[in-house]
Amino acid sequence: MTGPRLPDGFAIQVDRRVKVLGSGSALLGGSPTRLLRLAPVAQTMIDGGRLEVHDALSAQLARTLLDATVAHPRPPCGPSHHDVTVVIPVRDNVIGVSRLVRSLRGMKVVVVDDGSAEPLQVSDFDGALCDVRVLRHPRSRGPAAARNTGLRACDTDFVGFLDSDVVPRRGWLEALLGHFCDPAVALVAPRIVSLREPENLVARYEAVRSSLDLGMREAPVVPYGPVSYVPSAAIICRRSALTEVSGFDETLRSGEDVDLCWRLVEAGARLRYEPIALVGHEHRTRLREWFQRKAFYGQSAAPLAVRHPGKTAPMVVSRWMLLLWFLVATRSRVGYFLAAVVAVLFGKRIAGSLESTETGRREVAAVAAHGVWGAALQVAAAICRHYWPVTLVLAVVFPRCRQVVLAASVLDGLADWAKRRHGTEDEHRVGPLSYLMLKRLDDAAYGLGLWTGVLRERHIGALKPQIRS
Repeated sequence: MTGPRLPDGFAIQVDRRVKVLGSGSALLGGSPTRLLRLAPVAQTMIDGGRLEVHDALSAQLARTLLDATVAHPRPPCGPSHHDVTVVIPVRDNVIGVSRLVRSLRGMKVVVVDDGSAEPLQVSDFDGALCDVRVLRHPRSRGPAAARNTGLRACDTDFVGFLDSDVVPRRGWLEALLGHFCDPAVALVAPRIVSLREPENLVARYEAVRSSLDLGMREAPVVPYGPVSYVPSAAIICRRSALTEVSGFDETLRSGEDVDLCWRLVEAGARLRYEPIALVGHEHRTRLREWFQRKAFYGQSAAPLAVRHPGKTAPMVVSRWMLLLWFLVATRSRVGYFLAAVVAVLFGKRIAGSLESTETGRREVAAVAAHGVWGAALQVAAAICRHYWPVTLVLAVVFPRCRQVVLAASVLDGLADWAKRRHGTEDEHRVGPLSYLMLKRLDDAAYGLGLWTGVLRERHIGALKPQIRS
């Protein structure tokens, strides 16, 4: 794992979910989960899970831990807001774009009117305390093209992209810019939350499970990770890095932000998700519009699978875990017995890999249990979200499959509800039954869009799981 040298004073903090084994001789964690054995000199550099860069060796260790996704950056400072130009693509949303521009005090702003029925003028932003420039497409070419037009008009080192239906909260920019102390970082994204207080059940659901809200935990943006992409509704990018990958793909109807993230990663850049920075978004909360939007997101999977084979897999699971849960699903005594045998063999395999770290049986059991539970959640989610047209037919035709599908739908919904209810304000909470109902509608819409895209592209890559040894 290599990259540009981190500057002196740059610090990293080991993720609190990473297990420290063998009195600090090894770290177990990250995504995908990996075991990192630390040399004695490396162990002395990490104090309380924190490491500060002060020479080439500490810089290399910090880079290794960051790239292994077991640690997070703690940069000392960042560029100024004067180094950033904000690009706003907009079509027929003069109220939203005016509200956004007025929140960007003291900044350079490029508004790209993507074929609005009523063309925007600079005079529409009179009174805004920022430097506003308006560009226009005579006809709509899509948000990707509008962002590229704005990108070409920028001359600052960094470019921010904000959609016209968002409003940043105080301190958002400073929290993001600090990450660019790392010269390898090309893109940073904030957490996107609800702009308004929820007024109905769909709004409360969106407040805790919006497709744009990637959660409260900081993370690197990497395929197959907890945060595999970030939405372009709000991002800050290094302009040179965007230019090198030719900006957004204008041929994509949706998913252009996912494609950009993955192309940057493939080019060797680092991307970060920073949930301390908050940007409010005007969620769709009318049931029909909400359902259509979820289906629209699903349609992006197939085109992305064509461009990035394997990265859109519905699940990434080991063949051991897939076999185990298939045996459990048979609901037979023989199946349960064989599943227990597989679980024991899996545990022995884990113990073998951890043998050199002086790990106790309890820790081995915890690691194995975590793997078994994680696989169960992945399989249940794929059954209910990506493969629901197939599982629905199987459930109708075969009673035994019906019970398995029902169990998967309840497990997936309640596990997701339990995960997302922590840290949620009381007025935003949704009861488990209401959440389960809306989660099933959410997954039905996404799956409908996914299968529509697969048929349109005539490519099944978005439906193929990744089964690892």
